[in-house]
Amino acid sequence: MAEQPADKKFFENLSGAGKAIGVLTSGGDAQGMNAAVRAVVRMGIYVEAKVYFIYEGYQGMVDGGDNIVEVSWESVSSILQVGGTVIGSARCKEFRTREGRLKAACNLIQRGITNLCVIGGDGSLTGANLFREEWSGLLEELAQSGKIEEEAVKKYVYLNIVGMVGSIDNDFCGTDMTIGTDSALHRIIEVVDAIMTTAQSHQRTFVLEVMGRHCGYLALVSALACGADWVFIPEYPPEEGWEDQMCVKLSENRARKKRLNIIIVAEGAIDSHNKPITSEKVKDLVVQQLGFDTRVTILGHVQRGGTPSAFDRILASRMGVEAVLALLEATPDTPACVVSLSGNQAVRLPLMECVQMTQEVQKAMDERKFCEAVRLRGRSFENNLNTYKLLSHRKPDTELPKDDLSCSTNFNVAVLNVGAPAAGMNAAVRSAIRVGITEGHNMFAVIDGFEGFANGQIKEISWGDVGGWTGQGGSLLGTKRTLPAKYLEKIADQMRINNINALMVIGGFEAYLGLLELSAAREKYDEFCVPMVMVPATVSNNVPGSDFSIGADTALNTITDTCDRIKQSASGTKRRVFIIETMGGYCGYLANMGGLAAGADAAYIFEEKFDIRELQANVEHLTEKMKTSIQRGLVLRNENSNENYTTDFIYQLYSEEGKGVFDCRKNVLGHMQQGGAPSPFDRNFGTKISAKAVQWISKKLRETYRRGKVFANTEDSVCLLGMRRRNLLFQPVVELKDQADFVHRIPKEQWWLKLRPLMKILAKYKTSYDVSDSGQLEHVARHSPKEAETVAI
Repeated sequence: MAEQPADKKFFENLSGAGKAIGVLTSGGDAQGMNAAVRAVVRMGIYVEAKVYFIYEGYQGMVDGGDNIVEVSWESVSSILQVGGTVIGSARCKEFRTREGRLKAACNLIQRGITNLCVIGGDGSLTGANLFREEWSGLLEELAQSGKIEEEAVKKYVYLNIVGMVGSIDNDFCGTDMTIGTDSALHRIIEVVDAIMTTAQSHQRTFVLEVMGRHCGYLALVSALACGADWVFIPEYPPEEGWEDQMCVKLSENRARKKRLNIIIVAEGAIDSHNKPITSEKVKDLVVQQLGFDTRVTILGHVQRGGTPSAFDRILASRMGVEAVLALLEATPDTPACVVSLSGNQAVRLPLMECVQMTQEVQKAMDERKFCEAVRLRGRSFENNLNTYKLLSHRKPDTELPKDDLSCSTNFNVAVLNVGAPAAGMNAAVRSAIRVGITEGHNMFAVIDGFEGFANGQIKEISWGDVGGWTGQGGSLLGTKRTLPAKYLEKIADQMRINNINALMVIGGFEAYLGLLELSAAREKYDEFCVPMVMVPATVSNNVPGSDFSIGADTALNTITDTCDRIKQSASGTKRRVFIIETMGGYCGYLANMGGLAAGADAAYIFEEKFDIRELQANVEHLTEKMKTSIQRGLVLRNENSNENYTTDFIYQLYSEEGKGVFDCRKNVLGHMQQGGAPSPFDRNFGTKISAKAVQWISKKLRETYRRGKVFANTEDSVCLLGMRRRNLLFQPVVELKDQADFVHRIPKEQWWLKLRPLMKILAKYKTSYDVSDSGQLEHVARHSPKEAETVAI
């Protein structure tokens, strides 16, 4: 192993030898729970701990016997893509009694289990914390009754608890996303997209009821992702007289030739008097007041079903590994913690702090303090709500802001797409246009990128023109890779002719290069002395200054779904290894994260050099694996990972070396990774990041407007808006030059490379894993309303 930097902390210093870890799932099931179980088992075995399945949740812990079973590496093979939970989940009244907890403690002690990993909701985790607090008393009582030895009381003196939140409702405070939420959104959006086609055919109104008895996250985000006309959630009831307001809005939309209306209702939706708003009530109201043909669809348990999304698999895998590390590091003084997601980081938070804040939300709603309830839900929820309010309703012209700087006309803002198409671009354009109009600007769409700009393909675009764009894949504006350098004079002419006061560019590395060229051209052309902002959108996720790009999540889901199908194609045949080539240019994000989500054995990327010795070692590793009960292998290769070790070369090498043990197949996924309807994450991310970008443009326009003209020539007036760790940040494009590898078109530092060892660990390789970012128990952040502006998506 290579020598490790002194300032880094690696988990080799931690040993689980002699420790026993029990893993259980409790409460409602959620997609991704199996990925979490798999990660706990494999990480536990990796650090030489014994790992036990506790079947049927707390009921299995109370009943003992065959419900608590030691497991092996192979026990969790092929469960990554399975929905629900393979170890079962059950409500358990008995565990709520001390007698039940005595039985559970006795069963754990018999197997030496003093480390529990609980995957469930707040009720399940609260129960685990109570169990931990009572542990020493329970052991003493068991010893007194002769059920365990006195030695056991001394040996197993304390119980460690680490929780992971599995809940499709995303109703647990302290984490941006709970395991299962993203997959549930996938199910909802699939239904909405399907319903939209039939609703449009018949000019229908559809009322969709989604889960969320106490939390409106699913309803709110799905409304944002599909551009719903109205949404009802428990945390933010509609104002008095909402019935008339909603009907006016629906009829206005229909008058604008919109052929369908979508209304989304959370099952726990209430009015301002805490009275339920049901989907049937909403339907009856629309029929009675407007006479529209209206249907109700209740999604129910469809939302809990199906395979987990790529996001949920990666999230659950990261959380599972982090949970095992937290258990190994725990001391008697360590409070029970829950592994959470903040931005793109896994963090540990005190369990009861999170539970307390979650309960405070419900208390605020019961007391009709709804603004407080929204604030307690966290920055992400609050930002979703504010963005939905911005985009859902077109203000009358009389209510639009008039510029307070005495300019005779409103500002003209142009939006264009640059580079290859990426799913979610259209959601970003729609958001930019509508927020711009709300801010009082005239919005212009540029067709076919910088080339179209030079040719004068510019048109003013209205609120209604972008209706229904969120669910459309590709780029409806058209996009080209052409850079502006050879068209500078023509583009400057078009900027002057159309009096463009600001520019928003949505795209990948070409968009970044384009803004650098326009910024440099300011010395020669005053027309480029206007605020310019870039929103990253590329499946490759290779833009410097942003951890995520619009389109990458959709591509990742395409890769993951394809890998699932490819692996399934080998079902019932002899042992087989698949070599799969992904896109991404020189950026290995898709190959690496796709490998983690699909359970790959290896992923070859440009950023981590490999040679023939490593290829040979991988083949030997797979050969040994195939001698067990595992029958399928998966190897991903980024398209430009190595110019000599091509996909064909790797396929032929594996085919030759695997003779007699396994056979080989190869697939090049190609442009299917750029196509398809955008995922909920990409729709939501594109919508929110674009809204924030346009608000920044408005601020810069006010700052740089002098004597009837906009003039901006400072570095901070040409920015890229990117997500960095936990926040959205505006960064001058010139300052990002040092962070970019222009030859290979990738950032010099990429956060996801830290996750690379995870895939290797879960594939049974010996490797080192940097845990310098983890291990610190944080406190639940409480923020003021102003802080919501720095929200992480």
